[in-house]
Amino acid sequence: MKDVSAVQWRKSSHSGGDGGQCVEVASLDPAIAVQDSKNPGGAKLTFDAASWRAFVHRVKASEYDLT
Repeated sequence: MKDVSAVQWRKSSHSGGDGGQCVEVASLDPAIAVQDSKNPGGAKLTFDAASWRAFVHRVKASEYDLT
């Protein structure tokens, strides 16, 4: 697994330029890391690729109340 300090973080294209409430993701191959864009030095969460894909699928299917 890659060192999280050496990865390229990506923010959603739906995030505005004002630095709002965003998360960033990075590939750690084979895992996925997630961090709060407002606190890049803070805690990171990691997920195995299958769990991340399942989560993204459920978000896209509107299975979570994100309002």
